[in-house]
Amino acid sequence: MIRVAILGATGYSALELVRILLKHPEAQITALTSRQEGNPHIAMVHPSLVGRIDLRCENLEPSAVAARADCVFCCLPHGVVTSWVPPLLAADVRVIDLSADYRLKDPEVYTKWYALKHGDTKNLPRAVYGLPELYRSQIREARLVANPGCYPTCAALALGPLLKAGLIEPRGIIIDSKSGVSGAGRELKLTTHYPECNESVSAYNVGTHRHTPEIEQTLAAFCGQEVEIIFTPHLIPMDRGILTTAYSTPRGSVSEDQLKETLQKFYADEPFVRVVDHLPGTKDTCGTNFCHVTARLVRGKVITISCEDNLVKGASGQAVQNMNLMFGFPETMGL
Repeated sequence: MIRVAILGATGYSALELVRILLKHPEAQITALTSRQEGNPHIAMVHPSLVGRIDLRCENLEPSAVAARADCVFCCLPHGVVTSWVPPLLAADVRVIDLSADYRLKDPEVYTKWYALKHGDTKNLPRAVYGLPELYRSQIREARLVANPGCYPTCAALALGPLLKAGLIEPRGIIIDSKSGVSGAGRELKLTTHYPECNESVSAYNVGTHRHTPEIEQTLAAFCGQEVEIIFTPHLIPMDRGILTTAYSTPRGSVSEDQLKETLQKFYADEPFVRVVDHLPGTKDTCGTNFCHVTARLVRGKVITISCEDNLVKGASGQAVQNMNLMFGFPETMGL
């Protein structure tokens, strides 16, 4: 049994972590943190947890968290986690960061896209990108895991095997993603206010979304060549889920069967990626740690379609999947 702490326990990803970990036979939640005054009970923050866990959200220092935990999930805002990671690692605690602070390997790229100076460049090289299907062996040995963004997970799982096999060109890839409102977090914002987003679909951060360099870095590292994408996210009036449609150019003569067979072969032994023949939808993966992927060849273009639950495979479920790998548990435990 390992002891688990969750930093920033008031958000959606933290709630999903608690739900998953309460069913995990080898993990016990021992600390929840928040800067809210009064140390509110977690059930006051998330009423769905009434009677399921008896912990309060405390404003703890890193040393106090380290004394209670073997593994810490960081659900804190970008730019905050870097002050926590050094003392936690020094106390021999393993860390899984759900923010973007350790995803981008180049601190200058991080500064460009997040408008923040990186606060822990010493540990940045130690961070392993937590996409198990691509980096499983490194995750097993990691002390610090950078949990991927929800959009990059959905895009990389669909495109990575095809790029690795040399079936599609690495440049000119267009990625169109649509996400439920929970992807914007729990903080109140005008754009996610019910009268503003209900009965409406809208693109946002066109050409400037922070997941762009993460997707390019992930795919480039995996296929061994520079990758260039155009990424456009959209907000859909639903609670959760991501549907990603990517358009790329085939390299040479490629058949639709070849595309599907490449995906099927690559994911044949993967517990959480399913290559399907039908066109997947977000309800297919809602509430699960699965990602469904398929491919089509249309008028000389390769179209990949993938979907996931942004709060599970796109965040907390994948974080627990990484924890299982780091502590030698069966990868599917609790999931």
